[in-house]
Amino acid sequence: MIKQTLRSMLDRTQVYDFMVPSVADELDLSHGTILYLEGITVSFDGFKAIDDLNLYIDAGELRCIIGPNGAGKTTMMDVITGKTKPDAGSAWFGQRMNLLRMSEAEIAVAGIGRKFQKPTVFENHTVFENLELAMSSNKNVFPTLFASLSSEQCDHIDEVLGIIGLNEQVKKEAGFLSHGQKQWLEIGMLLVQKAELLLVDEPVAGMTHQEMDRTAELLRTLAGTQSVVVVEHDMDFVRSLESPVTVLHQGHVLAEGSMEDIQNDQRVIDVYLGGH
Repeated sequence: MIKQTLRSMLDRTQVYDFMVPSVADELDLSHGTILYLEGITVSFDGFKAIDDLNLYIDAGELRCIIGPNGAGKTTMMDVITGKTKPDAGSAWFGQRMNLLRMSEAEIAVAGIGRKFQKPTVFENHTVFENLELAMSSNKNVFPTLFASLSSEQCDHIDEVLGIIGLNEQVKKEAGFLSHGQKQWLEIGMLLVQKAELLLVDEPVAGMTHQEMDRTAELLRTLAGTQSVVVVEHDMDFVRSLESPVTVLHQGHVLAEGSMEDIQNDQRVIDVYLGGH
């Protein structure tokens, strides 16, 4: 009996129930909006980092968030991902998922992925292994030890490699990639997790102009399939995305519109774009 159990445990083709993450609700996009932030307020020692913030992101939309330092951009992403709970307001993912009642892990499993400014890839592992490790699954040591990729998962990794343009680097250790390639790999790691909403923080910091162009192309390609929110300071890059722009100032929305609208808004010029 013990030998039979061990053989069963070592069968890498078997998928165990505890390896499959569960989400309480399916993402409901019936109204066409994937993210609702309404009346969000966050205070730190009396300072309002977010002040009655309202923000709506449509399914499949690419949106840029800009604003001066201290405008509340990072705190906003912390609220969306469950790292910070607001003092007031509501945050919904689709029609049915109340983000304020979910843990960070539950939010990630539900389909919200966040990419920080500095790439966080496994540098001693290959590009393929990074994507394999990021696959949506239980990350505890035991299930990872006995897990194996299905043909469908392998196909998905191949598809993501094509999207991020790293087919030729698939066997290369991530530590040997260029800065831009590491950023693309990390975006790919969110894609293999099948994230529906990607939060991307200053993706082109430290990139060459060629890498910036490729990153803009990548993010434009994702729009329509994924919803992508990009926080960025580089105005040339923001223009190249050709997407709607939201300007945050003192924790709330100062202006929204096309980049052309934003550039001609005197309020935005006064608080932010005057130095750009």
